[in-house]
Amino acid sequence: MYAVIKTGGKQYKAAPGDVLRVEHIDAEPGSSISLDQVLMIADGEKVSVGNPLVAGSKVQAEVLKHGRGDKIRVIKFRRRKNSRTTQGHRQNYTELKITDISV
Repeated sequence: MYAVIKTGGKQYKAAPGDVLRVEHIDAEPGSSISLDQVLMIADGEKVSVGNPLVAGSKVQAEVLKHGRGDKIRVIKFRRRKNSRTTQGHRQNYTELKITDISV
């Protein structure tokens, strides 16, 4: 059984026991949260697709930790102008462990 959920403007495939890195969610590590934006649920041969969401379905998850991703470098370079700018960025994330999918 798995579900496709939407959080932080992105879509993730989640199955019970999976560990996902999603955009930052304001919740304490160790707490349980409920994700109610479920786009699709597949249980063997039975597939429920929402329009746009599956009504009455939720995904329970436990917050494991918060962190910051790897640094990326953004470089802007203008040719023949001797103009260069460099900027770094690290995105915040929340690590979730999926515990239950309810239909």
